[in-house]
Amino acid sequence: MRKLPLDCLRPGMEVARPIYSAEGRVLLNKGVILKPYYIRRLRELGVPAVYVVDELVGEWEVQDVVGETTRLEAVKLVKEVMEASRRNRSAGNGLIASPGVSRVVENILDDLLRQREIMVNLVDIRAIDDYTFGHSVNVCILALITGITLGYRRPSLIQLGMGALFHDIGKTLIPFQILNKPGPLTPEEYQLVCHHCRYGFDILAGQENIAPEVAMVALEHHERYDGTGYPQGLRGEEIHEFAAITGIVDVYDALTADRVYRRAYLPHEAYEMLAGAGNFRHDYRLVRAFLFNIAAYPSGTLVQLNTGEIGVVLSTPRGQSYRPRVRLLYNKDGGILKDKPEVDLSAEPQRWVSRVIPPGEKVGD
Repeated sequence: MRKLPLDCLRPGMEVARPIYSAEGRVLLNKGVILKPYYIRRLRELGVPAVYVVDELVGEWEVQDVVGETTRLEAVKLVKEVMEASRRNRSAGNGLIASPGVSRVVENILDDLLRQREIMVNLVDIRAIDDYTFGHSVNVCILALITGITLGYRRPSLIQLGMGALFHDIGKTLIPFQILNKPGPLTPEEYQLVCHHCRYGFDILAGQENIAPEVAMVALEHHERYDGTGYPQGLRGEEIHEFAAITGIVDVYDALTADRVYRRAYLPHEAYEMLAGAGNFRHDYRLVRAFLFNIAAYPSGTLVQLNTGEIGVVLSTPRGQSYRPRVRLLYNKDGGILKDKPEVDLSAEPQRWVSRVIPPGEKVGD
């Protein structure tokens, strides 16, 4: 199984993981053989990549950190709430305070607690138009993983999850044409987008059943450790910890997602950018807790080792982000390895990943 961008898809390839819309509809199911029409339709829908079967790579079981049903229900709910809020603020407010929202956060948390040892090993694939909804759910999941690592108790985790899930609710008051603008924003447009933090705070703070900590996440998730963030220019411990966590995972998920104005960064690139921002843009203690759970090379990534061998990443042990288990496919001379031996880089310090093989690059003889 490998994740390939649309430009690298070819008719005849087999889909390895289903692709869903924000409503939970299956756009392409596992096992479907790609046809030219399917590839064109995916491009029209703004789906940036697909997991496909690779016979040379072989198959293995890859678990997401939350169940498929849990993720789909969360994305569907976020879309419902945000679209209702955009149409009618009071209708959206009613949904935010409903038991269904807290139940979704509880379900995500329960899934995560059942699978504490699983690393974030998959890249979520979402259509461009569904970016905000999938992003909100991912930020919730990643924030909760970080909170669990920090030892938060359940009530705090629920508040963190709620805040992270609706950290961008204020964007429902920003025009679509600005949020989805493919080119650079004007200074006036940028200032308008910055207002989403205060808008979000006002929306959440006005709910009787929403804790003040939840609203603080919306207000402060763009504040930065060095004081360069917005809207208040807070620094260090002035920033609520829930908001600081959400700000870190928000950056990571945004970097690793395809946007209308740029291609996604590779996970190891985003990992390095965040690691380098510790105690500068972000609190390093929180960055470290987050990155402890992130695989720099997700399952299905084609990599070359320092020994010259090329293989595919199968999994990564928790806390060993740069030391994955790799199935070797080619020897150092480019010849195919018929037995496809597996190496655990966490147990072999003399071997390491030297580079990621870009999709479309010819490998082997």
